[in-house]
Amino acid sequence: MPHQHQAASQFPVWFTLTIIFMSFVYLRGWRRLHSTSMCPVSAWRAGSFLIGLFLIWVAVASRVRTLDHELLTGHMIQHLLLMTFAAPLILLGEPARLVLDGMPRRFARTVIEPLFRSPVIQQLGKALTQPAFCWLAATTVLAGWHVPAVFTLGMKSETWHAVEQAFFLGSGLLFWWPVVQPWPCVSKSPTWSMILYLFLATLPCDILSGFLVFSERVVYSIYLSTPRESSLSVLADQECAGALMWTCVTIVYLVAGAILSTELLSPRRYLHRQEVA
Repeated sequence: MPHQHQAASQFPVWFTLTIIFMSFVYLRGWRRLHSTSMCPVSAWRAGSFLIGLFLIWVAVASRVRTLDHELLTGHMIQHLLLMTFAAPLILLGEPARLVLDGMPRRFARTVIEPLFRSPVIQQLGKALTQPAFCWLAATTVLAGWHVPAVFTLGMKSETWHAVEQAFFLGSGLLFWWPVVQPWPCVSKSPTWSMILYLFLATLPCDILSGFLVFSERVVYSIYLSTPRESSLSVLADQECAGALMWTCVTIVYLVAGAILSTELLSPRRYLHRQEVA
């Protein structure tokens, strides 16, 4: 365990440089698009992307990743940062469009654009971004990585811990894709089914967080043998982690649902439907 703690406390230089590089490429693409396009991506969307990248860095490279090995609450903070906060912020920034514009033009035209136009890639993209699949993927990742045996595997191995973080972020991006609908999505109009989508997504989170809050025994026994700097007991830490998940997920999904409902009920949308009719 001391070796594990030492590995977790080392500063991840390469990951930090990767985040900085992605920010540079994105901002380069935003500047190009902003100077040439009639409908540039707004500054607040660019800001949301950069904040999303920063939250990923906080989850993976800051003190939070050390807390992950000491407290279940730290693990829950990491999980929420990747799946619930960073993922939608990244997608709001239209990352595919701006990262593509930020790449060297020759590389983008000869390699990336033909790849995007490939029928296989397009069909795969459509399949992976179907709401049913996105919901199922996020739910499976959430439930699977919180099975005690799998959770312990991620805690004992730095490699599996990195895989776990990648699954959290990847499933978060998949989950929020039908809600945000970033480019290259064709439809930009949300539907009432997305409200149901968000509601159903709260159920697995409620079940897991409720189990952690109300359980009278320690679910993840690995924390019983982990050196702790906090005076918080293992069971109290477990209750705090469950309550944090319950609160954050409920608030974020309610806010997202309220935004979608407002857009669906807006007079501009109603007038557009009347004109189409």
